[in-house]
Amino acid sequence: MPATTRLPPASVVRPPVATTYAGLVNRGRVYFFLALANLFWAGNYVFGEMVTREISPISLTFFRWVFAFLPLLAIARLIERPNWRTALREWRLHLLQSLLGLTGYTLLLYAALGLTGAVNAAVISAINPATIALGAAIFLHERLNRVQALGLVVAFVGVTVVLTGGDLPLLVEQGFGVGDLLVIGSVLAWTVYSLISRRLVTPPITATSVQAVFAVVTMLPLIAVTGVSLPTTAGGATGLAYIVIFPSMAGYALWNIGASRVGPSRAGIFLNLLPVFVVVIALPFGATLELPAVIGGTLVIAGVYLTLHVRRSRLGPADAATDRPVR
Repeated sequence: MPATTRLPPASVVRPPVATTYAGLVNRGRVYFFLALANLFWAGNYVFGEMVTREISPISLTFFRWVFAFLPLLAIARLIERPNWRTALREWRLHLLQSLLGLTGYTLLLYAALGLTGAVNAAVISAINPATIALGAAIFLHERLNRVQALGLVVAFVGVTVVLTGGDLPLLVEQGFGVGDLLVIGSVLAWTVYSLISRRLVTPPITATSVQAVFAVVTMLPLIAVTGVSLPTTAGGATGLAYIVIFPSMAGYALWNIGASRVGPSRAGIFLNLLPVFVVVIALPFGATLELPAVIGGTLVIAGVYLTLHVRRSRLGPADAATDRPVR
């Protein structure tokens, strides 16, 4: 009878160095995908501000989804291989999602960019994950612990600093700017969108592609009344092409690949890169960075991190579908 070979306990068995290195490389590639997705979405703020100087927010929103919905359908089929009949059974939810997220959110954001600027809009929008957590606590009865509650307070203080420019008495005297109110409106629209999305079973890219079709169809009556306009300069045309290709298509694909590999908890941390990337992109185009925006942005990112650090760690696989950013 051959001698029995005693193996070391499983806890001390280590994978080969080559396997460990390959795992690190793959994880690094996934993290790169997530960072790149946020870089593309940051460009949407900067180029959106540029393009809306030449065409209306209505035209920009319409062209964004007209040119993006067919490629999105193809990407969804390639990556998710969805059951389209199952997706169409949820058409009422997709229609509501389209009106809130793809049309409402985008229209409000593009209208705001020409009034408040890309940097301020990005800093204010960075509070969105915190407003979703607050909305979930109020309407879905999700519990908030003390750390999360503190994070919400810190994030809202940060946005207040940005909105007031560090001068609260001036805000009381003059009120909010129209651009700031439009950004807040886009945040609220996206918050409701995110809460409703928890009822969907359709995969994220598939849901976005179906909703993009609805966005085009539902905007047709508005376009019939207002008409459409195309960019008049090469820079405007380039900006429109960027918005269609990178934020609308590539950003979604990269985000969903990354989130499916590392989970929504780790992926969500990368959303904090968005306002940082907006500043990096906007400054060479002549944007100015004021001290209140720096202080407020830092507070917003810190508050959002505190809010999501615990909450996301408790998300189950079904909640991954709620991370469907439209940027």
